[in-house]
Amino acid sequence: MTKAPRRVGLVLERAAQVLGEEPYYHEFLEGLERVLAPAGVSVLVRVVTDRAAESATYERWAEQGRVDGVILVDLGPDDERVGLVTSLGLPAVVIGDPSTAQGLPTVWTDDAGFAQEVVAYLFGLGHRTIGHVTGPPKFAHTQLRQNGLAAEATERGMTLLVAEGDYSYEGGRAAAVQLIEQGPTAIVFDNDVMALSGLEAAAELGADVSIVAWDDSAQCQLAVPALSAMSHDVERIGELAGDAVLAAMAGEPVAVYQAPPAHIVVRESTHPLR
Repeated sequence: MTKAPRRVGLVLERAAQVLGEEPYYHEFLEGLERVLAPAGVSVLVRVVTDRAAESATYERWAEQGRVDGVILVDLGPDDERVGLVTSLGLPAVVIGDPSTAQGLPTVWTDDAGFAQEVVAYLFGLGHRTIGHVTGPPKFAHTQLRQNGLAAEATERGMTLLVAEGDYSYEGGRAAAVQLIEQGPTAIVFDNDVMALSGLEAAAELGADVSIVAWDDSAQCQLAVPALSAMSHDVERIGELAGDAVLAAMAGEPVAVYQAPPAHIVVRESTHPLR
């Protein structure tokens, strides 16, 4: 007898334009499908524009039996989605800090710790006033990175300037211009797309600013100048998510899956303070 097909659901709350620009989830899905496809499990992806639509998607999937498990991303503190999918009986995995998971299995990267590493690197180059272009502030990983940057900057007697971005090229560019006008000598961006926009803004304004991206997609290597980045193995994170959701669907005990450590990859976009 042929087994019924199994599916894992992933809902992304993004504007379509932003998702199209952002390489992170393309790499994540490559890793995820590398694990799920041999197990006979497909991935069902939905893109929505707000949290209410995301919650409605989980409710519809559960009612119709469309998915056998879900992967939750971009959680905030005390995120209501965790309780929702639990109440719907959907096996679930959180991509993010275990503090956001409320007892669900997680695939975790140390955003605060890696942010501190970025500050230490820039301090070693002589920078004392740095900027941070954040992702959406409601996300826990945005808050963790900002807290890590702030704590390390304070520890080293540095000044940290912050501007809010939204992961898009235009949003990152507007935030970069806002920061450059305040005079930092280096800026850290919460994704590669915004870092690319920062390169453009700095060139147009004639600003000598070191720029660090976050994730290290192929876009960083192809940029001119090539972007230094906090490099994550995003495909491996996707593979771990696949392992975790298969375990959750099988009813295995809750576990925390530690992603490989990130590290600074130094390229031409950063330099000692001149």
